[in-house]
Amino acid sequence: MALPQTYTREQRIWHWTHWGIVVAVLLFLVLPILVIVPLSFSAGSFLSFPLPGLSLQWYQELFSSDPWQLSFRNSIVVAVATTLLATFLGTLAAMGLNRADFPAKSAVMALLISPMVVPIVIVGVGIYFFYAPLGLTGSLLGLTLAHTVLAVPFVVITVSATLAGFDYNLVRAAASLGAPPVLTFRKVVLPTIAPGVVSGAIFAFVTSFDEVVVALFLTGPGERTLPRQMFVGIRENISPVIAAAATLLILLSILLMATTELLRRRSARLQGRE
Repeated sequence: MALPQTYTREQRIWHWTHWGIVVAVLLFLVLPILVIVPLSFSAGSFLSFPLPGLSLQWYQELFSSDPWQLSFRNSIVVAVATTLLATFLGTLAAMGLNRADFPAKSAVMALLISPMVVPIVIVGVGIYFFYAPLGLTGSLLGLTLAHTVLAVPFVVITVSATLAGFDYNLVRAAASLGAPPVLTFRKVVLPTIAPGVVSGAIFAFVTSFDEVVVALFLTGPGERTLPRQMFVGIRENISPVIAAAATLLILLSILLMATTELLRRRSARLQGRE
């Protein structure tokens, strides 16, 4: 990294010290995660270093074992359903709060994002006692609704941030040309705020797919999600299959983060053209 010639010796020392601290912190955060990856290719039956050999047997077991297949399928079903519900409700809520102006607006916004602040254990206990009389415990429907509550705040925040720079004169122009509200939203509003909506949907998917505490309260053996299956595996029988599942989750997280970054750059280019 080239430095300006005008930098003094003290400024250069501070610059490289600053970057050294940043790199050290990143390594401290990332290395414990990356250690999981080689363990997933171990030929041994236990999580240990050095590796006794390399093998894909744990990935084979991950994709062939009935409990792991069931948990993966449950996670996909719940995460997709949660993403659809949370994106729909969160986008509507963000648009309503952005357009409306009433005294309790701040209180409503605080209520919508409160699941991000309240400890997840308290949320899990509260939802369990709320669901118990309704018979929603031990069902994927109940887990989907609970995950939707946790995911909506992320959609509201991302869509609200996108709407902050939206020009509502475009909506008025479309209405003056005879476009109905639904067509105006589909042709004018949605394409403009799409980066925020998709980013919110990605966060909603990750929130649901990675959640384990509420799943422990609400699901039984037949509704186990992938994170809960991993948690049970760590508690009962530590196997390298858990490392294989964790490696796949790491790859999924990297793909989703890359997608979010691409959307952010697209949004910045659109705002620059405007």
